[in-house]
Amino acid sequence: MEWRLTIPTASLLMLMLMSSLAKNQAQARNVFNIKDFGAVDDGNTDGSKALSDAWSKACNSRGTAVVLIPSGTYLLGPVRLAGPCNGAIEFQIKGDLKALNSPQLGIDHWITFRYIEDLTITGGGVLDGQGAAAWPSNDCKKNPNCQALPVTMRLDFVSDARIHDVTSLNSKNFHFNIFSCKNITFERVTIKAPDESPNTDGIHMALSSNVFIRDSDIGTGDDCVSLGPGSKNINMTGITCGPGHGISIGSLGGTPNEPAVAKVFVGSSTFTGTTNALRIKTRAPSFQGAVKDITFQDINVKNADNPIIIEQQYCPSKTCSSQSSQVKISNVKFSNIRGTSSSSVAININCSPAVPCTGIELRDIDLKYDGSNGNDEKTSSVCENAQGTAYGTQNPPSCWKSSTLRKLQFI
Repeated sequence: MEWRLTIPTASLLMLMLMSSLAKNQAQARNVFNIKDFGAVDDGNTDGSKALSDAWSKACNSRGTAVVLIPSGTYLLGPVRLAGPCNGAIEFQIKGDLKALNSPQLGIDHWITFRYIEDLTITGGGVLDGQGAAAWPSNDCKKNPNCQALPVTMRLDFVSDARIHDVTSLNSKNFHFNIFSCKNITFERVTIKAPDESPNTDGIHMALSSNVFIRDSDIGTGDDCVSLGPGSKNINMTGITCGPGHGISIGSLGGTPNEPAVAKVFVGSSTFTGTTNALRIKTRAPSFQGAVKDITFQDINVKNADNPIIIEQQYCPSKTCSSQSSQVKISNVKFSNIRGTSSSSVAININCSPAVPCTGIELRDIDLKYDGSNGNDEKTSSVCENAQGTAYGTQNPPSCWKSSTLRKLQFI
C-alpha cells in the first residue's frame, strides 16, 4: 500500500521539527541571570558574589553560556572572572554596573577576564567606574611610588573576544586594559571621562596582537588609545577621539627587552580638541626597543595642539638625564592628514640622536593654524635626527622637499 503524507501530517511534523530545533538552541545557549544568584538592582547592594557565582556556573556549563546583567543598576566590587571555560561565553550587560564610590587604592582592577577563549561582551549597558572618587588620589606625576587605581575592565590572556555596543564612563584609571591577548575586536564602543581626569586612557594594550578597534567614540583625560610594547597587527578605523591626548604609541623604552611595536594602521578617524592627535613617544634615557611599519591615513584633525608628533625625549618624571633614547623608529607613514592645529608647530618630529628615525613619509598634509590670538600665523614643521620623504601637498612646508623622485634626506 502506498503511503502518502497528508497536509495536516506534514504540518505537524514541521511543528515538531521546529520545536525540537528551538529546544536544542535553548539548551545550547544557557542563560545565567545574576538576579537568580542574589544580585539586587538597587544600586547599593554589592553584587560581586552573585556575579562570580553566575560566572562559575556559566563557565562550567556546556554550549554557549550567557551571563546576564538585566536592566537595573547594580553595585559591583572588584571581580576576577577566569577560565578556561567549557564553551563560548557571552557577558551581556543590559543594565548599569557601578563601581564602589571610593578610591580603592592599591587595587589594580574592577572587572577582570582571564584565560578565556571565545568571549563576547555586549548588551548596550553601562560600566560606571565612579572615577571622581579616585582622581584626587592620583599623585603619580609627583610620587614615583604611587598606589594603583582600578582599571575598569582588564582582559588578560584572552583570545577571540568581541567587545561591542557597551559604554564605559568615568573610569578610576584606564577604561580597558588589554594584556597578552590575541584576536580582540572593539566595535561601537563609547568611552567617556572628563578631560581633566588623570590616566583615564580609553583602551591600552601591550603584548597583544590582531586587535581591531572600529567605529568607536572615545573622549578621556588621557590617550584615547595607547599602545605599549609588543603591540602588533593593530588596526583602528572610524574612531572619534576628543577630548584626550590622541592615539599614542608608547611611551616605550622604560623596561629592558621590550618587544617591538609593529604593523599598526590608523585610518578614517577624527580628532577634536586633543592635546595630540598622532603620537609616538619614547623615554630618554631608555632601554633598546623598536617601532616600525606604522601608517596613519585619512585623518581629520580639529584644533589639536600637536597634530603630528614623534617625541623621543619623553620624560614624565622631569628628572631625566641628557642621555638619548635607544628606541629605533622606522617606516612611519602619514598620509592625507588634514585639519587645523591650535599651535603653530603642526608637525614635530623630534627623534633620537643615538638612533635617528628612518623611513618617515609625509604624503598630502594640510594642517592650517587655528590659534586663539587672532594672528594670521602659518603652521610650521620641526624635525631633528630624522630621515624621510615628502609627497604631494605639504602644509606646513615639510622638512623634506616634496618630490616623487627625491631621495631620502637627513635632517
